[in-house]
Amino acid sequence: MLRWRLLLGTLLIAVLVGLCWIDHHAATPGIWLLPVVVVVVVLATKELLDLAALAQLRPLRWTIYVGNILLATSSWLVIFMFSWFKGWSWTWGLPISSWEMATLSAFGVAVLLVFFGEMFRYRKPGGNIANLACGIFALVYLGITLCFAVQLRLGWGIGALATWVIVVKMGDTGAYTVGRLIGRHKMAPSISPGKTIEGAFGALAFACLGAWLAFVFVVPFTTPLLWEPGPWWGWIAFGLLVGAAGILGDLAESLLKRDVGRKDSSDWLPGFGGVLDILDSLLLSAPVAWFCWASGMVGR
Repeated sequence: MLRWRLLLGTLLIAVLVGLCWIDHHAATPGIWLLPVVVVVVVLATKELLDLAALAQLRPLRWTIYVGNILLATSSWLVIFMFSWFKGWSWTWGLPISSWEMATLSAFGVAVLLVFFGEMFRYRKPGGNIANLACGIFALVYLGITLCFAVQLRLGWGIGALATWVIVVKMGDTGAYTVGRLIGRHKMAPSISPGKTIEGAFGALAFACLGAWLAFVFVVPFTTPLLWEPGPWWGWIAFGLLVGAAGILGDLAESLLKRDVGRKDSSDWLPGFGGVLDILDSLLLSAPVAWFCWASGMVGR
């Protein structure tokens, strides 16, 4: 199983790096990653709704699929709109407010869609509020968080997206490695018995190492020429904040699985579990990474 996990992990990383490289040189930013995002959103939404069904929560599925796809692709709609009015040319410095407007509008439409779906199928009292709450949770947990990831790519280039992924996955590696080697004290035994406090410190250390590697070797070669580095301590703060959010994201998904008695979100990827098991630490860390870039902490 370990050999298969290493092989599959290497293949996934190679494919992702290749797509990012092609997307970095594309005339329209994000055009190669857009289909990947859509596929990931669909698969992750299915797994989340399957977990919810085990807890007797059954929001109308098609409304969640449509809402999450709309949210995850809303920022690209702004790109295409601006490209149309600018003769299909891309200019760095697109107003962030335009993305915020697109995301908020998409979220509003998605929430209305969830309400409409529940009203359309209403037959008798009982369970409707729980289904509404579950549906809106699914929109926020997947659709909104992935919006931040998309805006990292569109706002600051493929380097910003890479820093987020590198830091989070280095943190995952550090947590696993240090936890296996010297982990003794359980961090959250009722939620995830395998996670330790020593592993959490290892995750933060590896995340900071990943941040240093990313901002020294990746960002300078993949960001626009107008990019200016932030303060010297920015990469340290980025590593700590994003790494900590990654730990929280991992525990959050463990909470969902523990609540319904599941070890993995699915068996779609042998050795890894499901799509949610791969995304868990990325989801809640995406808004944190976005904030670090939007605030100028790591550059502007």
